Formats: sequence, C-alpha cells, structure tokens
Amino acid sequence: MTDNQPIRVVLADDHTMVREALARVLDEDSGIAIVAQAEDAAQTAEAVRASEPDVLVLDFSMPGHDAPRGIQELLARHPRLKVLVLTVHENIQYALRVLESGAQGYLIKSGAADELVTAIKTVHAGQIYLSSAVSQGVLEHLRTPRRKRTGLESLSQREFVFLRKLGAGRSLQQCADEMKISVSTASTYRSRIMEKLELSSTAELIRFALEHNLAE
Repeated sequence: MTDNQPIRVVLADDHTMVREALARVLDEDSGIAIVAQAEDAAQTAEAVRASEPDVLVLDFSMPGHDAPRGIQELLARHPRLKVLVLTVHENIQYALRVLESGAQGYLIKSGAADELVTAIKTVHAGQIYLSSAVSQGVLEHLRTPRRKRTGLESLSQREFVFLRKLGAGRSLQQCADEMKISVSTASTYRSRIMEKLELSSTAELIRFALEHNLAE
C-alpha cells in the first residue's frame, strides 16, 4: 500500500447496530476504507480471504467463536493481516490471550468511538495498541517471569478456554466436544486448572469463573 491509499478494514461483529456505529466512525476518516463486514466466524474468514484487508477489527465474543484460536488460524493463512480485537472485557486475561495469539490491538468497546481510528492506524503501522483499562495490567504481567506466574496467569491458552466453557455451565463432555478433545484430556485440564487456582471442586471452578467474569 502506498501512502495515498486508505487502510483497508474488515469489521466483524455479530451485533448489527455495533457494526453500523463503528462504520459511521470510520467513514468519517478518509484514510480508512471499510472493504467488508461480517457477523460470524465463517463470514469473517471469507471476508478476509476475499478482500485481503490490512486490518481486521474483530469482536471477541461472537457466538461459537474462540477468538484466540480464530486469530491464530487467520494469521496462519494471512500473515500480513493486523488484528484489532474489540471487546467489553476489561479483564487483562482476555487481552493477554489474544495478544499471545498474534493480535496487535485490544480495544474496549466503551471507548471505541473515540479510539477506533487511532487504534487501527497504530496496529497498521506495526505497533501494539492497548486500551488504558488493560495496558498497565498487561505490562505488569509481561514483567513477571513465566516461572513466577500464578493463578490465572499460569493457565495455558487451552486451559483458559476450557475454564471459560466450564464456567458457562457446560458439562465435561460438552467442553470436550466443543474443543475437539477427549473427555480424558478435558478431565486433565480440569485437574490442572484446579491445582493452579488452588480449588478443590468443579463447583468452585465454576464459581471462580463467574466471579472473575470469565464464563463464555
């Protein structure tokens, strides 16, 4: 892309009103062009394939969509793509998971109207963009050596996904089916998470997920 060409953007959010509001914000900036919109994971993948955007603005919580894994799959197919995650979650664990998956930005929806253009231009330039609500927590996490991380910070990506599903009330079998793993592996995840979080039952795991706003 040359300097006089706009940044090509795909908007992916399952809420039509949210997409339309974001589109109105972006349409006011001549340096940005919306090339496609999507409301689910399949449409997002097709929109990125067909339009080859510079930046994907991706809602974290589209139904049936595992955002971290979806980001990894998209970037494996489109390595030059920049992903800006848009979310209601101010828990830094969500930010950490998508950044570890390759996303370049994490924007809280409550500030999207004011920050969206800046965030898109920042990630397009190859820099990381974090909403102020999570930036300090993310930096503190990165300063902590991996061996010293405890609690939620010690969970692997897959363990975190499992915890969110279990916290939403899914059975062990349902978690296994959705994650495409065996029930035995799901049981192992549960045991590891309980050990890392110092919990003693599935009920405590579910309560922990709910109290920390982690349920999927």
